[in-house]
Amino acid sequence: MTISMVLAVSMFILLITALLLGSPLAFTLGGIAVIFGYFGWGPECFGMFINRIYMTVMNSYVLVAVPLFVLMANFLDKSGIMEGLFNSMRQLFGPVRGGVAISVVAVATIFAACTGIIGASVVTIGLLATPHLLRYGYKKELIAGSICAGGTLGILIPPSIMLVLMGSYAGISVGQLFMAGIVPGLILSGLYILYIGVVCWLKPDWGPAMSVEERASIQFKEVIIDSLKNLVPPAVLIISVLGSIFAGVATPTEAAGMGAFVALLMMIAYRRFSWKAFKESVIATGTVTSMVLMIVVGATCFTGVFIGLGGDEVVSELVLGLGGKWGAFWIMMLIVLILGMFIDWIGITMICLPLFVPIARELGFNPLWFVMMLAINLQASFLTPPLGYAFFYFKGAGGSADQISMAEIYRGITPFVILMIIGLIICVYFPQTTLWLPGLME
Repeated sequence: MTISMVLAVSMFILLITALLLGSPLAFTLGGIAVIFGYFGWGPECFGMFINRIYMTVMNSYVLVAVPLFVLMANFLDKSGIMEGLFNSMRQLFGPVRGGVAISVVAVATIFAACTGIIGASVVTIGLLATPHLLRYGYKKELIAGSICAGGTLGILIPPSIMLVLMGSYAGISVGQLFMAGIVPGLILSGLYILYIGVVCWLKPDWGPAMSVEERASIQFKEVIIDSLKNLVPPAVLIISVLGSIFAGVATPTEAAGMGAFVALLMMIAYRRFSWKAFKESVIATGTVTSMVLMIVVGATCFTGVFIGLGGDEVVSELVLGLGGKWGAFWIMMLIVLILGMFIDWIGITMICLPLFVPIARELGFNPLWFVMMLAINLQASFLTPPLGYAFFYFKGAGGSADQISMAEIYRGITPFVILMIIGLIICVYFPQTTLWLPGLME
């Protein structure tokens, strides 16, 4: 191993160490890149940083979709659409064992198709659903697991910020990635609902049905009508974004602008518009976008130095030398799963994609399919301790969530992480689950 490769390996070890010590990801990536770039090449590294930042980040038209999708999510959150939809779904499924938890996953799936912001999904659904679930006597582990796992679907089901960044970084059509994410997202949602239904059927005390008195007070005809009414606005938003991309009418960036405008109209139509809410949405969008792009800049510099020092060759030799084609594939999936315990999805995406996609191409895997397998795997990064962000979003929402301990949350998400892995295996060995819809766009 050459000195350059030793430096590359040292970069990765130092990165993990710094993150475990609690250093901010963006500045850790950028700082390590500057240190090792200077020792590896001298002052010339700064010119490389400027060039990579300009070509990869500033010159990327696709990345314009990031603030637009974030703005759309913030407008949607302020509109209160999900509140009405959840109440309708709760009354519709409540008479069934586990029905309220099933309605949580169903609403989370619809919400996921309207916003790619995990924090917004988990917090909103947690605030809406937790009081009802506790009042009905649901097991606390099931409450936490269903809300946290359902909320993470937004990172896979389009429009997803993660898929925008992955497409930009891997050189793959974001529109095709959006279409590829729909079926896997629905598979995971279906697995979650199936699990809740089965476990509550076997253990009725985990998810009791509504009381006889409450069921008697429900007019199901009115509930169905209200459900359909509450489904129309999200359906309009989904069609305006995904439908325009699928039909080839708009690019993902143009569709993001259209989605933000439609979400603003919904906020006005639901009489939730105010200049204060508008200002809060814009500020929140700027905060999230700045955070994302700072990490992207740091990761761009880091991967430039890491690859320049021969780190990609070290990773390639290590992966390809283990177990042939499928052995190499599962090693890469395992690396992503382990990294997800310590690094958020943005850092993993920026670090692993430039290293793993060339290896996948060399092994003969379809790049679109391979990137989607990484995307499914990355959902677990929100649910695996010690840094599962969904836990902290859920607890940070306050309110009724304060009655559920972190130990109960950890126990609750365990079966859902297993279900994610099962969903990944299904999509690995049945590739048409991922490739069918993108194939219709060709």
